[in-house]
Amino acid sequence: MRCSYLAIITSVWYSLYQCKCYSLSIFVSLLFTICNRLRKKKKRIGYTMGYFEGFLPMSRCPQAPAEKLKLGNSIDASLDLWSRGDVQTCTDWGAPVIWDGMFDPDHYDQAHRKNHSSVSLTVFAVGRYLDAYLKAFLLSAERHFMVALPVTYYVFTDVPERVPDIHLGPRRSLKVVRVQRHSRWQDISMMRMRAITDAIESQIRHHSHYVFCFDVDQVFVGRFGSETLGDSVALLHAYYYHRPKSFYSYDRNPRSRAYMETGDFYYHAAVFGGSWQTVKNMTETCYQAIMEDKENQVEALWHDESHLNKYLWLHKPSKVLSPEYCWDSNIGYRGDIHVTRMLWSEKKYDTLRVTE
Repeated sequence: MRCSYLAIITSVWYSLYQCKCYSLSIFVSLLFTICNRLRKKKKRIGYTMGYFEGFLPMSRCPQAPAEKLKLGNSIDASLDLWSRGDVQTCTDWGAPVIWDGMFDPDHYDQAHRKNHSSVSLTVFAVGRYLDAYLKAFLLSAERHFMVALPVTYYVFTDVPERVPDIHLGPRRSLKVVRVQRHSRWQDISMMRMRAITDAIESQIRHHSHYVFCFDVDQVFVGRFGSETLGDSVALLHAYYYHRPKSFYSYDRNPRSRAYMETGDFYYHAAVFGGSWQTVKNMTETCYQAIMEDKENQVEALWHDESHLNKYLWLHKPSKVLSPEYCWDSNIGYRGDIHVTRMLWSEKKYDTLRVTE
């Protein structure tokens, strides 16, 4: 019976896609409802659903070819918004969405070197996450992250003595910041907002123009360069960028400060960044909202990610990164993902999220 459902969905969808019938809200709702129910019973159905999602057309850049971007730094004027007709290359508010083929890497690197741009990278490796992921993360960052610019790594951990000794290239440095170990992984995730705010105020703002914040359970596999720099940078979640907005997993609890009825995109908290001033305001605002929820005995659906989405809904990012900047290979083939620049590592929640 399950195969019959999927066969029917496949046939109907392909016919509609071929005739370019894009007003498919009823069909899309049916597709997701059936597949979501089946996915709970059998994992491979989830992969099949992911394959179908890749056929859902994205919106297109609303700007006319003669129009220029309203936001972003002056270097972004060189972006070719029309080089990728298969994806959305700019937002409704004029911010670029960065995809492979839109930019000249050398031009960006030269411009940022001329501007003496510098970057801080923050990453949290608390408890068992340090031994499982940190070394691979740092080694891959040395090969692919902002290789043309000065970079300072900030490793936040409860066990500083276990941070691996990594050979760093010229103009690269690493600082270790001790943080408290919380009893629940949800609190570890949410409290990073406070730790980043404090680090920016006490150290980062004195030597770096930009800050990027990463989860540790991922690895760089391709260029993650200066084309990503901007005042406020958000990442399209790999699992949501093709889905209708009605399926975004915003926090729907009106009691939470993260509550959202709708939004622009669904952003992934595994990667976000911007100027140090903007990131400080972002993390400080999210932390205050988290603490207000705690006082009201409320916890947002996806913790700090829910609060980050709320912030980016109210304060539009000046640059959006496509999912090629943080991809999960379990999704399978997608025709619009020409390169992958960062990949999710294998998740081991059953063992790594256990607290002693």
